[in-house]
Formats: sequence, structure tokens, C-alpha cells
Amino acid sequence: MKTWKKLLLLLLVLILLSQIPFAYRRYKLGRLNAAIQQTNSQRVAIQDDFVEYKGAMHVHSFLGGHSTGTFDEIIAAAKSNQLDFVVMTEHPSKNFSTAEMTLKGIHAGVLFINGNEVITADADRLLVIPGNGSAADTDQHSTPEVVTEAKATNATVIVAYPEEFKSWDSTDYHGVEVYNLYTNAREINPIVMFFDGLWSYRSYPDLLFATFYERPAESLRRWDNAIVARKQRLVAVAGNDAHANVGLALKDTAGNTLLGLKLDPYERSFRLVRVHVLIPHGSPLGAETLRGALAAGHCFIGFDLFSDSAGFRFTGSNANEIRIQGDEITLERDIRLNVTAPIPSRIVLMRDGNPIQSASGVTMKEFVVTERGSYRVEVYLSQLPGSVGEQPWILSNPIYVK
Repeated sequence: MKTWKKLLLLLLVLILLSQIPFAYRRYKLGRLNAAIQQTNSQRVAIQDDFVEYKGAMHVHSFLGGHSTGTFDEIIAAAKSNQLDFVVMTEHPSKNFSTAEMTLKGIHAGVLFINGNEVITADADRLLVIPGNGSAADTDQHSTPEVVTEAKATNATVIVAYPEEFKSWDSTDYHGVEVYNLYTNAREINPIVMFFDGLWSYRSYPDLLFATFYERPAESLRRWDNAIVARKQRLVAVAGNDAHANVGLALKDTAGNTLLGLKLDPYERSFRLVRVHVLIPHGSPLGAETLRGALAAGHCFIGFDLFSDSAGFRFTGSNANEIRIQGDEITLERDIRLNVTAPIPSRIVLMRDGNPIQSASGVTMKEFVVTERGSYRVEVYLSQLPGSVGEQPWILSNPIYVK
């Protein structure tokens, strides 16, 4: 055999060998898909005094740059995911108010709230909900000044990108975006994702998220520490940070896509992670009731791709009162913290950010605590294969025992 043929054969063998890990990863995604379907079949309906609404937060359109996404695409994606609400957070413009021009009100049965993602002179990023024309000059003001002005207009202020935030001690913001899909996606190795896409995108496009999803440990640590240091309630939310612009593409000189792999179309982004909000029966869903529930911490984060988290509940009770996540409760000898999950799960109780008790394979668990602190819950689907079973499925907001 001629030398060039031997080299060609060797190259072919090496290429084939290099694809074995990706073929195996596709096999594992198939197992994960089957396990998710089996897990979802075990769901138990839960009824209580609250109506649960699910939605996406931190969403961008063409208005603020960085995205070419249209309003029609966003509305269609929200409707196809059966979302109840979407919080728009447009990048500001010096020339017009993107918050005033973006989606707001009811569209196709979905409530849209208009907001902005702003950058302060301290290089901190904040989500201001609702937004207004003043967002255009936030880069000329300090973080405390921006927060004070936003709160003067009764806006809700959320810390975005907490791993980069610097003004933890100086502002009176309402909450922290403890998980951001775009931040997590930045950990993707583009070469690995390209070959994963070749093998798995056609069959399991959504589950490619499972190949890079991980617990936002640093953001959770900063949030927990801020609650302890401030001695105040601080809400946790998740951000889809949806731009519909994450992926890989091969284009010709005219800009036409020859081969593309889009990881975050709105429809997929809205399916991966959601914020679930609890509003009492009799209070209709509207911009004010939704923002009020979010600001109160009456909400939780669900990574719904792995199973629908609707029905999760976390309550605390003493001899005189019952409270839900986001609320304060007075310590009277002991407090009973009750967790209900719609699927058998591993439930981990955290105090001031540290795990203190856990239970596995349960849908209901009562924890008795006798110390003051900020108590929250992380829920895991340990029955799911691979690394997914080791990452949180649900992140609750705290119950504050005073």
C-alpha cells in the first residue's frame, strides 16, 4: 500500500476513534431522555391556597442590540411553552426608551412586563422592572444612586451577574439573579459542543443543556452571604438571559449561514429554566401582583427541562402562624419546615447557605429547626442518570426564622 494511502487510512481511523466519546454521550442523552419521561410519569398533583404561575425572566429582543429576536418570536415561544408571564429586560439606548417600546401587557394570553438591564458607573449590572427612559444614563451614576432612583419609581431591582457584582454592602436592591443561563453557557467548550451537536442536536436538542448545566455555586454563596450580612430578606430568581444568539455557525462571505447550530432559540431557552410564582387565590395575575410576589420572594426556580417543578411548596409554621418561602416567621421553641415535591426527590435543607439536613426518595418532608437563620431548600432528582442527578432541580427562596 502506498504511503499516502496508509496516512489517509490512519487519519480516517483517528477521526473515527475521536468520535467514540460523542457517540457515547449521545447514548447517555437517550438514557436521560427516557429517565425524564419515566420521572414525569410519577408526578402528583398538589392543591393549596395559591395559584402557581410560571415564566421567564431576563429576556432581550432586537431593541437593545445583541439580538435579532422579534416580538413575534418571543410571543410564539412563550405561548408554545405555556408560560404565564415573561419579564423583558432590554438593554438601554441613548436615543429612545427601550423599556417603553418593548413588549408589555397581555399578548396571546401571556403577561409581559417591560424592564431594562442596566450598567452603572461602578460596572455593576442590574435588572430594573419596570424600566423607563432614565436607563439610558445609568452608566453615569453609582450603583446606590441607580437603585435609589429606581425604587423611587416603585421599580423592582435585581442584581444581575452576581459573580461580577461589587456593591454588596451599599445598596438596597430586592434580589439576586442566582442562576443565569447565558453565564452557564459561556462554560461551553465550542469544539466539544460542535461534535455533540453533530451527534445529538437532531434527536435531543434541548438535552444538550444537560452537557454543561451545573449548580451556580459561586452565585448562591454570594447570595447566602449577602442575606447573613444584611440581615434582610433577599429574593433569588433565575435569568434565561434569552437573546437567541448563542451557538455556532459557518457563514459565507455574504453572511449567509451554511451550517448552523443555535443553542438558545427563545422556545428552547424558555423550556430550560423558569421562575414559578405563587399568588393567593382570588388575586388575578397582573403586573403589580406578579412584581409584588417576586419582591416578596414568593417564588422558586425550577429547571423544568428535567421535569416540571410545578407543585413544589416550602412552608414554615409555629404554634401561631404558617408562612411560605420568602416570609419571616418567629422562633417559638421550634419551627416546622415542610417541603412538598411533585416527584420523589432528594431534599436538602440549608441554613445560611450550609446544608444541615436531607432526605432522599420522598415527596414530603418535615424538618424541625430550633435556631434562627435563613432556611432554604435545594431539590435533586437523584434518579436521573449522569451528572444531572447531581445538580439541583429546584432552588427555593428562604424562610427567615427570626
